[in-house]
Amino acid sequence: MNRNELARIARAMVVKGKGILAADESTGTIKKRFDSIKLESTEEYRRSYREMLFTTPGVAETISGVILYDETIRQKTKDGVPFPEYLTKLGIIPGIKVDTGAKPLAGYPGETITEGLDGLRERLVEYSRLGARFAKWRAVIDIADGIPTQFAIDANAHALARYAALCQENDVVPIVEPEVLMDGGHSIERCEEVTEAVLQSVFNQLAAHRIYLEGMVLKPNMIISGKKAANRAPPEVVAESTVRVLKRRVPAAVPGIAFLSGGQSSEEATLHLSLMNKLGPLPWALTFSYGRALQDAALKAWGGKNFAEGQKAFAKRARLNGLATTGQYTADMERQAA
Repeated sequence: MNRNELARIARAMVVKGKGILAADESTGTIKKRFDSIKLESTEEYRRSYREMLFTTPGVAETISGVILYDETIRQKTKDGVPFPEYLTKLGIIPGIKVDTGAKPLAGYPGETITEGLDGLRERLVEYSRLGARFAKWRAVIDIADGIPTQFAIDANAHALARYAALCQENDVVPIVEPEVLMDGGHSIERCEEVTEAVLQSVFNQLAAHRIYLEGMVLKPNMIISGKKAANRAPPEVVAESTVRVLKRRVPAAVPGIAFLSGGQSSEEATLHLSLMNKLGPLPWALTFSYGRALQDAALKAWGGKNFAEGQKAFAKRARLNGLATTGQYTADMERQAA
């Protein structure tokens, strides 16, 4: 393990003013996105869409890293340059999603365990050769009657830590992503309780697996009311609750926290991040690792053929989120031209 290199990459991933583009949608997920714009999900359309995002003028000014999918890391620009090589030349760090998805946890109805540890050591060697400098693994924790159980929390935390250890063994920075879903009608207080329990278990397991904290990035959910909650907490409460939990459970040695958007609207995710950064000074950088919240407007504007409009929409969203990493974003910026 090269600790200096792991720490250098991790810090570069969470540098102020920039964030991470999650472009690691599985083939099934991107098909759903393309269905929403009535576009067939062919390999060429998927390649072209990702190229539209990656070649956006000035993208390196607001995007520090890109999470790729197995198909995408092997694809090239129309000029024949492999995507990881193209991104690296821009100063953007290529990463790779390595888990194989959340599957039902046997004996625990309604709960899941993320799979993908089998063969991971060998896959990390290949992905590193292809240009990946960081990886991502997502654990999924749902809130409903009687769940999550402590067993499901601990099982997922253990898998996250095993993954992180294998990454660092191969000089790949692990993004550790324990996501407490915002589906359902639970209160923000319930989300806070569960998220705190999850982060406690995750960092206990990371310590047990001897993870070098300076060489990782945390990708958590925000503390937020369930989508179906009768009284959803306002943005200021989301920001305060999230920072409170992070201060309790995330060691200061972790260089940065890159939030997932988790079903929030693009505007919500940006505002919440900006409000959190206004609560500083904080021991870690707070940034974004958004998928839909960065891509939705760009996907619609692109529509399968319009590169320029898609790039304009993506550039605006990335710029606004970059401002949010320094607490400078305000909602009225949404109405301004890109």
